[in-house]
Amino acid sequence: MSTAKIPVIVLTGFLGSGKTTLLNRLLSDGVKTAVVINEFGNTPVDQDLLSDQNIPMTVLSGGCLCCQIKGALAPTLKNLWMAWDQAEDKPFERIIIETSGVASPEPILDTLLRERWLASRYHLDTVITTLAIPSALKQLVDFAEARAQVAWADTLLLTHADLADADQHAALNQRLQTLAPSTSRHMMTVGECQADTRITNIGPALRRLPTGNPLPAHRFASISLHLDQALPWPQLEAILQALLARHPLDLLRIKGVIYQPEQAEALAIQAAANRLYPPTPLAIRSSDDRRGRLVFITNGYSKTLAKELTRVFDGFIPPNAIRQH
Repeated sequence: MSTAKIPVIVLTGFLGSGKTTLLNRLLSDGVKTAVVINEFGNTPVDQDLLSDQNIPMTVLSGGCLCCQIKGALAPTLKNLWMAWDQAEDKPFERIIIETSGVASPEPILDTLLRERWLASRYHLDTVITTLAIPSALKQLVDFAEARAQVAWADTLLLTHADLADADQHAALNQRLQTLAPSTSRHMMTVGECQADTRITNIGPALRRLPTGNPLPAHRFASISLHLDQALPWPQLEAILQALLARHPLDLLRIKGVIYQPEQAEALAIQAAANRLYPPTPLAIRSSDDRRGRLVFITNGYSKTLAKELTRVFDGFIPPNAIRQH
């Protein structure tokens, strides 16, 4: 058995804070990487948003970190290590775990540090938490999960800096000075999350697992749907903008991959904090089935939203195509 330990980087951060953008930057730095993505909901789409598909990748979906991942992560990491150990040409030099945006990273850290078999083969290199400055302060106030993500971070990346005003910058920094006064912070504008030595070469840090009662969790829910027909972006944009306007408190995040009529490549759709971002073209992939997928993450189960989705997408989704979790 090899005595080398494989470094693990954990990426965490609340919904829409830029984790996938950062992950794409890290994957472009030339280091061979295996990726484990945990998604909330039964329809995983985050893997489709990665620019590099030719990497070892595992998607753990259908639950939040606090309940299911402890049972799924350990065998996943064991299988990855066995494949690495048996290969003459090592398939990866590190592992990056991207967590669900609506959960604390604590179960991942607990698995890596307390499972003896894993702890002897993996080294927890760093925990990076992303915070979108325009929306982070409210998320830190409203959600214990967002506060836990900050508390566990070795590095905080403050993203969307150019979309925030001076008051938002100041208020967030003041809050972080209370929550994590000794944690290093780096400011990033949209798309600027650089995979450089400021972020990845943090070095070992002393980590103590928490004691006492865990923070109370919110009851997040997800609603996912498949689009059998291509929906023109102007029409879909109007639908999504209207949904965000009508559900400003309970609709936390929209993400997905859609197709356009007479257009080969797919489009990545992102919305968070009541803001719908311009769609991003994705490279044509051999696995494309030209079925659009949209995931709506909500603050608690919303029967009203589920009914509304059925109504507004009538004719574009097959019967019983909406799944709730």
